[in-house]
Amino acid sequence: MSYLGIDLGTSGLRALLVDDQGQPLGAAERQYGVANPHPGWSEQDPADWIRAFQGAVADLRAAHPEFAALRGIGVAGHMHGATVLDADDQVLRPCILWNDTRSHRQAAALDADPRFRDLTGTIVFPGFTAPKLVWMADEEPDLFARAARVLLPAAYLNLWLTGEAVGDLSDASGTSWLDTGARDWSDDLLAATGMRRAQMPRLVEGAAEAGRLRASLAAEWGVTGPVTVAGGAGDNAAAACGIGAMAEGAGFVSLGTSGVLLAARDGYAPAPDTALHNFCHAVPGRWYQMGVMLAATDSLNWLGRITGTSPAALTSDLGPLRAPGAVRFLPYLSGERTPHNDPAIRGSLTGLASATDSSDLTRAVLEGVAFGLADSLAALQATGARPDHLMAIGGGARSQYWLQVIATALDVTLTLPADGEFGAALGAARLGMVAAGGGSVDDIMTAPDITAEIAPDPALRDAFAKALAGFRTAYPAIRAVQ
Repeated sequence: MSYLGIDLGTSGLRALLVDDQGQPLGAAERQYGVANPHPGWSEQDPADWIRAFQGAVADLRAAHPEFAALRGIGVAGHMHGATVLDADDQVLRPCILWNDTRSHRQAAALDADPRFRDLTGTIVFPGFTAPKLVWMADEEPDLFARAARVLLPAAYLNLWLTGEAVGDLSDASGTSWLDTGARDWSDDLLAATGMRRAQMPRLVEGAAEAGRLRASLAAEWGVTGPVTVAGGAGDNAAAACGIGAMAEGAGFVSLGTSGVLLAARDGYAPAPDTALHNFCHAVPGRWYQMGVMLAATDSLNWLGRITGTSPAALTSDLGPLRAPGAVRFLPYLSGERTPHNDPAIRGSLTGLASATDSSDLTRAVLEGVAFGLADSLAALQATGARPDHLMAIGGGARSQYWLQVIATALDVTLTLPADGEFGAALGAARLGMVAAGGGSVDDIMTAPDITAEIAPDPALRDAFAKALAGFRTAYPAIRAVQ
């Protein structure tokens, strides 16, 4: 038997095929673009996701005969996206993505209604789904009137796979429509945004069965038996499943387009004033909290674009870790979530001099992202979370220098998983395994072997603490100017 995990990312889709022991058999990827028709807008055509899915499946089928014994599928998707469908389940407009800030006024208005924080446990951020639909009601009333269903990206793929509109609780937590403690849609919050429960997908736990693969797809793919499709997960909950971050305090720092610092919690401990996300985990009876910064590797990519140098080249020859210098970078290129909840803030580089070179700029960018993650850690610690180590994942984790910066800035040891598959695609495959009866959550959601630990540099701890304090005082100053 084999199982398929899908990681529907912002810039591409990754498909991972595993065997009945959860060991990778093969992977395939497809890329697609993001449209930015106006400043602050970020959209995607859901048809691109389907083409990417079909292309990845074609690659896996051609290379791995084990695909014919497929028994379970799990989909992890980028969260918050508004995929709006009409009564015939046809897409009405491009999906408005998680990093789109057009609905900041609508988000602020919803957040001023105390019911939203009380029931969701989280601030209503501009990137969340509910304010996007209020924006549609304000700016695209004809399309809003035709909206029969609103699905998150992962739930849209579930609909394509099964013919049923089903989503999971971890993904639904990022809509501002979920009663997160009760793990169900809130009719009051839906009504406050002009929506109804009938427009929402049916909710299941991420490791529960959402439906069965459509017969036409099974025949097209040459699958020999029934295939269970799991509820799936939001991308970060799936990543937690992939690295076994299930119990209290277990967590990771993810250096992707955005930066995420996540800690699993055994109970529901909302703290919306911290600007943390307080969400259901992808398995029953568990939750997680995370701080999110909107530009992590995206900050390094930005520096690469303006210097004409690849990010890998920028970080390849920085030498040993050293104390932060005079150049300071605020990584708010697309606004910020934790801890500021400020979609309008923008980044800055200060302390520049005629002697400043590209290595100084690179170190400043790496340090600025690390200090932003330190803000998220402080918010987590304020709620009682006490992670004594964090697993480092994501593309940015390939930079040893950056990991040393983060460990020292956060004063927390980072661990690196063994080479191989882990993260959202593996987590999604694991959810598919559990849903199809391939094992229990505790048996399957295990942690990978650790190959390295990066401890804080004790000689530079005070210098980084001083620089972090300066970083925190810079936000109010730049906010006043902007």
